[in-house]
Amino acid sequence: MNKIDIRSLSYFELEKELTDRKLPKFRTAQIYDWLHSKGVMSFEEMTNLSKDLRTKLESEFEIKTCKVLRKLVSQIDETVKYLFEFSDKSTVESVVMKYKYGYSICISTQVGCKMGCTFCASAIGGFQRNLTPSEMLCEVLTAQRDLNIKISHIVLMGTGEPLDNYDNVLKFLKLVTDEKGQNLSMRHISLSTCGLVERIYELADENLQLTLSVSLHAPNDEIRQRTMPVAKKYSIDEILKACKYYTDKTSRRISFEYAMINGVNDSEENAKELCRRLKGILCHINLIPVNEIKERDYRKSDADSLKRFISVCEDKGFAVTVRRTLGSDINASCGQLRQSVRT
Repeated sequence: MNKIDIRSLSYFELEKELTDRKLPKFRTAQIYDWLHSKGVMSFEEMTNLSKDLRTKLESEFEIKTCKVLRKLVSQIDETVKYLFEFSDKSTVESVVMKYKYGYSICISTQVGCKMGCTFCASAIGGFQRNLTPSEMLCEVLTAQRDLNIKISHIVLMGTGEPLDNYDNVLKFLKLVTDEKGQNLSMRHISLSTCGLVERIYELADENLQLTLSVSLHAPNDEIRQRTMPVAKKYSIDEILKACKYYTDKTSRRISFEYAMINGVNDSEENAKELCRRLKGILCHINLIPVNEIKERDYRKSDADSLKRFISVCEDKGFAVTVRRTLGSDINASCGQLRQSVRT
């Protein structure tokens, strides 16, 4: 018999399962608290339940867990990178970053990735499967337990395309923000997509108030198609139309991610074209000096090119930031995460 993934159940789904088993309603609050607030990894840890009830639960439900296969700590900025292994032996990487405001975790949403962006290591090993809501939660809970911290911010920017795993990601978001569980603010969650247009419209209609980050990385379709295969399906115009719908619907500013690649997309003319494209959209531009991976020969833009690009965007009235590079000594920076046990 296949056991039910209990941590992927909403409060009301759990209540129904327990009611169907003739358990009193107060058990729902107890068990949900153990799973989502305390983050237990086994039924044995639910110490206010009888041994018989714990045995019954274990016979019909499973608590999905992940174990730490590898943990690397940056000697530069205390960033921690985990390699987590799930019960089927598949692996993902997650990164915990320390900021003045608290701890943020970058989680993976899939094992591998289908998108194939040429500057990103995550797709090199190919796509294996989607993560369940409970497995995404497990990345958060296991890191918290290991580091003895409370994570306050989440970025869905690790391995995988979150909107390609839409239903599971949506459920994860609702579980992790549930006031009966981790109770994170949706405004403290960022979701990064390479631009799956239909899903952007669907996400906008959910009006979740999270921060949407769109990996644009080019000012035109010709450059984008060279670096991002998904650009052959969705044009920049289509993506920006969906982004405008998102901002109009949610009143939330979009962050356009732009990996600065030397000699590819970092000229002043590229900056001017980008600004023309983004005019009229509630947004800011987040420049990311591309991080080097061994399989590619991309190099980050030099300081002068970066400065000129910023100047053009600011002159056009755009807010521009340059992403701080964290965990560079442990390959924990943007575009460097993999699912392989190899370093």
